[in-house]
Formats: sequence, structure tokens, C-alpha cells
Amino acid sequence: MKNKSAVGGGVYGLAFIGALVYFVQHAGSFWLGVLGIGKALVWPAILVYHVLAFIKV
Repeated sequence: MKNKSAVGGGVYGLAFIGALVYFVQHAGSFWLGVLGIGKALVWPAILVYHVLAFIKV
């Protein structure tokens, strides 16, 4: 039995790092940087929600 989820985890990890850098770079204060960390964690769920709403599934 092979585990094929490693690729998805790697893609999510790279996307998380990219989003983290983006949100923290554009933060104007410390607390906006902390908020950026939270945004970097949840943006994939928000993206999937909006895609599913767009295609009306």
C-alpha cells in the first residue's frame, strides 16, 4: 500500500510558504503580520470554497 499524498503536501507546503512571505511582507504592523500568518494557513480553504461556489457544486 503506497501513500500518494506526499505530492499534495509538498504543493501545500510551498503555497503556504509563498502566502506567508506575501502576507507578512505587506503587513504594516506586527499584528497585521500575525494576521497574515493566519491568512496563510486558511487561504486554500477559502479558495476551494469560492471555486466550488463559482461552479455551483
